[in-house]
Amino acid sequence: MAKKVVLVGTAHPFRGGLASYNERLIKEFKDLGDDASIETFTLQYPNFLFPGKTQYSDSPKPEGIEINETVSSVNPFNWIKIGRKIKKQKPDYLIFKFWLPFMGPCFGTIARIAKKNKHTKVISIIDNIIPHEKRIGDKVLSNYFVKPIDGFVAMSQSVLDDLNTFDSNKPKLYNPHPLFDNFGELISREAALKELNLSPENRYILFFGFVRDYKGLDLLLDAYADSRFIEMNVKLIVAGEYYNNEEQYTEQIKRLKLENEVILRNDFIPNEEVKNYFRVADIIAQPYKNATQSGVTQIGYHFEKPILVTNVGGLAELIPHNKVGYVVEPNSQAIADALVSFFKDNKKEEFEQNVKLEKEKFSWKKMVDTINTLADDIQK
Repeated sequence: MAKKVVLVGTAHPFRGGLASYNERLIKEFKDLGDDASIETFTLQYPNFLFPGKTQYSDSPKPEGIEINETVSSVNPFNWIKIGRKIKKQKPDYLIFKFWLPFMGPCFGTIARIAKKNKHTKVISIIDNIIPHEKRIGDKVLSNYFVKPIDGFVAMSQSVLDDLNTFDSNKPKLYNPHPLFDNFGELISREAALKELNLSPENRYILFFGFVRDYKGLDLLLDAYADSRFIEMNVKLIVAGEYYNNEEQYTEQIKRLKLENEVILRNDFIPNEEVKNYFRVADIIAQPYKNATQSGVTQIGYHFEKPILVTNVGGLAELIPHNKVGYVVEPNSQAIADALVSFFKDNKKEEFEQNVKLEKEKFSWKKMVDTINTLADDIQK
């Protein structure tokens, strides 16, 4: 039987992985015959809290998805209004994609009010319950959010474990991040090289996404300073906007004498250009110092690329070592040795064939099925 689903969270006109995830999930519900829509923000972050250049997307609004710009993250009167609106709508599921304690008061208040209709099941898909970059008050805000939620879907086993420190009784399921298959088709490497004006003579390591301290770009730069990469005509592409400490990385590149080897594209990469970076890459590097899971991994799977991750959080759960890529310790020597081995031993074709098989596990239908299973376990 068709269900009514409302998701509260980031979507167009806001940009980034959260928006892409929420839009793709709601599209899947709709494709399966459900009545699904998104209540997104009028204000997501006050500008002084946002580390990037802009919160907004230049891409067109996704077609076929109802997105209502209604929610202010900082206005309690607005939270009451939206809670009452959803309470009256009586959706079968109210879904929150939770990633940051700052959203706890907004989401938690909306959830408390909406569920008073005694019908709506309130479900949260959890990116992180313990944030990568900790601040005073995080636990209080996360606790406020967790209390009215009826059930949780965690996208890594480590987050599922973290959830038990906040609530050990409510239903919880693990479902890995589905493929990010909404960034375009698998174009040829030649076409992508032309779009990016890059030489076909080189091979490429890709670091993709917002640059933040915990993502370990400094470790990757130290690893890439290994002279073996230059001898093998391997270039490093860093594609993504700096969210902090830009000077730290530019100074490191200069100190390591890598100015002519590292290709910097340090702006937000629009959705329609993502495919170019992944198709030119021989391997994706995620040298994180701490993590739970990452959407970059699932973009890599979609574009059928080998991936190197560090053995932190839930990253290793998705990467069978020496089959579709590498799981290494978060230090520059281990990262360098694995990447050198990849190019020296010509592992690209073997890993890419294995990626094509492994990616079949990560469907959006499976995520919807997990949400439905969780909902069946929730007693109203």
